[in-house]
Amino acid sequence: MLKELLAKKTIQYCDDENIDWKDAINIASNPLINDGSISPRYVDSMIKITMKEGPYFNIGPEVVLAHARPSDGSNGIALSLLKTKKDVYLVNSHHPAKLWFVLAANDNHSHLEMIKELMQLLTNKEKLKLLLNANDEKSIKEIIE
Repeated sequence: MLKELLAKKTIQYCDDENIDWKDAINIASNPLINDGSISPRYVDSMIKITMKEGPYFNIGPEVVLAHARPSDGSNGIALSLLKTKKDVYLVNSHHPAKLWFVLAANDNHSHLEMIKELMQLLTNKEKLKLLLNANDEKSIKEIIE
């Protein structure tokens, strides 16, 4: 499921060193907005959640998994990834990240298999290191496959 969701159109690389965490979430969300998986309201919700709750989307070293409630504008199961060249800080300098995932789901359980696959990828230290050092979409896709 992960390989199907993280396809060429949902993986992006950004070498702009002047983006902040809100920009990263917006950029990472664009493919999902473009394909109708989420609405712009979903992106607004992710940003509001972060501003209210803090950096709890930071799920591990250098990794963010942004999401909102299905009722906030999700139209199904979807996942995108933005890899940044430099660290982008989620809220503050204690939460640097280069891998910005955006997750959408249409309920509270249908995405669990995909989350399991994502965690298997991210807990593989070798693959995580390769992802963090990747500098183009093609390399990222090859690592995921």
